[in-house]
Amino acid sequence: MRISDLRERLSLSFGESWAPSFSQDIAISELGSLTVNQALEAGHEAHEIWKAVCKQCPVETEKFK
Repeated sequence: MRISDLRERLSLSFGESWAPSFSQDIAISELGSLTVNQALEAGHEAHEIWKAVCKQCPVETEKFK
């Protein structure tokens, strides 16, 4: 998965206005309490990040698993 695909899925799941805030502010437990942006900067693969987001937010991401 490319980073652009991850960003698109986040926008589709959380809305274009909230996805950037989610990526910057919400810590994901599966990623060691890193945010999406921090995980990308730390070198985590986009597909790993998406799986972690899906696990933490199953209702919002249901359509895109």
